[in-house]
Amino acid sequence: MVEGLVERYGDRPMTRVSTTVEVEAPLERVWEVVSDPRNLPRWDRHITAVEGVPDSGLEEGTTYETELRFMGLHSHVHAEVEELDPPSYARIRLSGLLEAEVITRLAALDGGRTRLEQVVDFEFRGGTLARMASRGLRLTGGPAIALRRGVAAQKRQAEEG
Repeated sequence: MVEGLVERYGDRPMTRVSTTVEVEAPLERVWEVVSDPRNLPRWDRHITAVEGVPDSGLEEGTTYETELRFMGLHSHVHAEVEELDPPSYARIRLSGLLEAEVITRLAALDGGRTRLEQVVDFEFRGGTLARMASRGLRLTGGPAIALRRGVAAQKRQAEEG
């Protein structure tokens, strides 16, 4: 669901998108999937590489880089884990072409299921390149569709077990 523009991070307006799904897998399995950034290329075909993720996993302060290719453009996005409460919560800050905050929340449900929610506050930065990326995202159905596709891929991966 697109919740529209919100005021965050000073006076900069950010666009917020969010989605929630129920996953037919236990909380720990879903956390294992969603807390590993090396899975990002499985969830989004525009992410072609993830570098710098420690083998020991994420912790607060961990940083890593993602490589994006979109409509012939190439860019890197820096990620930093700002808050982590395994196995239920993560807040990651993205910077570069895309300035964003990504929040992931998990909650155990009856029957070994898990509710997975992701909220993304974002804006594109960088002049012409950012305008092209923003236009391309709108052509693919917009940020809400991109987020729903990514979360659906996370759900499939966790349910494959």
